[in-house]
Amino acid sequence: MGQAAAHLSRNERAKAYRDLLAQGRELYPGMRIGRPGRSRMYWGMITLLRALRIGLKVDFAGAEHLTEGPAIIISNHVSGLDPVAVVMSRWWRITAFAKVEFFASRGAFFFRWMGQIPLRRGDAVSTEWAIKMSRLALAYGGMIGLYPEGTRSPDKRLHKLHKRVMIPLLQANAHVPVHALVMSYRPRRCRRTLVTARLSQRIPLDPEHETPQALTTRIRDVLLELGDQAYVDEYARDVKKRAHPAS
Repeated sequence: MGQAAAHLSRNERAKAYRDLLAQGRELYPGMRIGRPGRSRMYWGMITLLRALRIGLKVDFAGAEHLTEGPAIIISNHVSGLDPVAVVMSRWWRITAFAKVEFFASRGAFFFRWMGQIPLRRGDAVSTEWAIKMSRLALAYGGMIGLYPEGTRSPDKRLHKLHKRVMIPLLQANAHVPVHALVMSYRPRRCRRTLVTARLSQRIPLDPEHETPQALTTRIRDVLLELGDQAYVDEYARDVKKRAHPAS
């Protein structure tokens, strides 16, 4: 599919999407995965989230850096509310990768209705399918949200970025604008938590020629420059395991 996804006709895109949905149902038998990137419930969920506000007040800066059309937004990950805080403050269709376990949880309906893409960690077939689905989401003019730390930060620092999904995503969509997003939270007594979101200008990347490490370093540096986090050159999951070893 690759770069050609953006140039498919409407009917070709629809067929490609149906084929990928069928593959996804075979990949996750017995699991309801919804319509990743194309959920018909998406805008209704956004309207509901905006109405509820769920205790958050979002201060969003940098939205003007986005041009109309597809984009890849790469973010730090300090809270489970990160994607919710973004979409409740902006009328954007953002599709993110979500652990497949979420689609089997009690809150599975939320991930289906938000059109998230299920991903089984460490599984090459699942990753390839998710990348293909993300290409189509971009071809339809949506945005892809990515949290390359892989899990929420256990200590509010920025942790080493995983390449397994990020690099194939960038390489498969080399001409799609890429932006960094930094989120931070400040609880306020008796008032809604203040969420600060800062979006970067388009990051100058060349995924077709730069090495995976060079791409990763560039994105890491933009995230650090944009926010006020300290950096630790360890994966967040390893920090969590060390802090809470299995009994």
